[in-house]
Amino acid sequence: MIEKTYPITEQLILNALQQAQQLHLELTQEAEALKQTSQAELLNTIAANKKQLVAQLEQFNSQLTQVLATEKLSNNQESITEYFKRAELAGLLPAASISNWAQLMLVCAECKKLNEQNGATIDLLSRHTKRSLDILKGKPESVNTYGSDGSAQSDRYSHNLISV
Repeated sequence: MIEKTYPITEQLILNALQQAQQLHLELTQEAEALKQTSQAELLNTIAANKKQLVAQLEQFNSQLTQVLATEKLSNNQESITEYFKRAELAGLLPAASISNWAQLMLVCAECKKLNEQNGATIDLLSRHTKRSLDILKGKPESVNTYGSDGSAQSDRYSHNLISV
């Protein structure tokens, strides 16, 4: 059966590698855009591109799960290694796919790191923006009241420091 699924797997891995590399590029561009001001439109475009690439990579994962299931393997790193061993035993040449898989894993790890960094940057910028708006609205720097459930409550009374 591996003789039938291996060419599909080979192409799936190659496509996923290209998609992951494109995602890495998008994440890198996002990191640069976050360092500059007035990049909202660019960030929206990048976010849409990232969403599409992630959907494609999720589809790859589903397809890979199906391929591995035909060999009665689960979707994990050990099963991928076993799949490549079976391909080799069947007389197929999996060296290129093994290399592409290893590169895919590296690119995905880098994407995860970049995404976490970008997320932290976005969170920080969001907090800064919220704090700036709170200052303009005349809200105190720290919340001093708590609700009956123990959660912090924002002040009900505020006044604008600036009126236009």
